[in-house]
Amino acid sequence: MSATGRILVINPNSNPEVTQGFSEALTPLRLVGGPEIECVTLEEGPFGVETQEHVEQVTLPLRRLVLARGDVSAYVIACYSDPGLAVCREATSKPVFGIQESGILSAMARGEQLGVIALGPKSIVRHMRYLRQMAVMDRIAGERPLNLSVAAAERPEAFARLVEIAKELRDLDSADVLILGCAGMARHRHSLEEATGLPVIDPVQAATADAMASVLLARSGV
Repeated sequence: MSATGRILVINPNSNPEVTQGFSEALTPLRLVGGPEIECVTLEEGPFGVETQEHVEQVTLPLRRLVLARGDVSAYVIACYSDPGLAVCREATSKPVFGIQESGILSAMARGEQLGVIALGPKSIVRHMRYLRQMAVMDRIAGERPLNLSVAAAERPEAFARLVEIAKELRDLDSADVLILGCAGMARHRHSLEEATGLPVIDPVQAATADAMASVLLARSGV
């Protein structure tokens, strides 16, 4: 492990293309002298975390992985439903970050009204329940579905649909900052920002940046 630590970014679904996609999006955070960033796939997870059943299915496997990887300095759960976040935090004294939580907090620093691009209607139900728990509903302009699977949202041909939904959030819901509501959308962030003229938050980047700050501060003794 690097002298400045290692961050383990976990994809709770078993699709390695999603892991590769957000790993590439994390390239700008791989700084010389900074913490190493290791991206892994939860092989026993579903191909996409798309239902509440899927969320519950990966919770204990995530906890076991956190316990097995005590060699790292911080963990990121790279699924926008933040599955297993509480139980993983309970399992370790090291920091564990969920991408929805970090993505929302990062977006709140960039704009007043947040628009979330979700995979589908069932995703929105889960996200809204979490947003109520975070007590941030007054900052949510809206959340609209792509009606795509995790695997489909990751592909280049999904970009036109992302632009369509993003512009609805901007023009109809008055969102002034957008959040990608799935780790599989990571590769679209920069192009979507150019297409809409709004800040676009990739929550995997946001959570990994939070993890980096935590690790560096711990190493500095501050």
